Amino acid sequence: MGDQVFVSTHPLVQHKLALLRSNLTEPKKFRELVREIAQLIFYEATEDLSLAPLTVQTPLAPCEGFEVADRIGVIPILRAGLGMSEAIIDILPTVHVWHLGLYRDHETLQPVTYYNKLPSEPNIDLSLIVDPMLATGGSAVAAVDILKQWGARRIKFLGLIASPEGVQALTAAHPDVDIHLAAIDRFLNERGYIVPGLGDAGDRQFGTG
Repeated sequence: MGDQVFVSTHPLVQHKLALLRSNLTEPKKFRELVREIAQLIFYEATEDLSLAPLTVQTPLAPCEGFEVADRIGVIPILRAGLGMSEAIIDILPTVHVWHLGLYRDHETLQPVTYYNKLPSEPNIDLSLIVDPMLATGGSAVAAVDILKQWGARRIKFLGLIASPEGVQALTAAHPDVDIHLAAIDRFLNERGYIVPGLGDAGDRQFGTG
């Protein structure tokens, strides 16, 4: 798929992903699995963060260590991205979180923007767009378009499951955006759903649909 696409091969990711896909997994457990996989994908996606030296005092002596120097913004695509952003906050509470509301028109399958809470100017070094599903790629491409127009320079997309069509759409539109995933599935069906996928990630998280 290219040098910018990273699909996790970690055993824990693959184990939890199988449970996430199962239609027997109820919303509470589904939300827990989304959080756990999101944290593992975030861990892998942030391997290249910049560090700054930090001296701390242990109970015995001063100790030289490090702290994350990059300022990170997490941009969940509403509503399905919320579970992933909350998981990232648990690991790194200093991240900024700004929400983008994009929905897919069921007739045209094109993204429509209805909510944008980005501040007036970018004050971060790395923007992480989070959305469990990269299906047609339309929402992800639109989100990157918005961030680039806003002034973001370094952008990554973090998802759980993608279709080959969605990956192709995002890489073609934005070849400078790294994509971190748990899996790339077989295809996108005529309704715009990833197969085998897991259904609608928003509905399964929040018990709707």
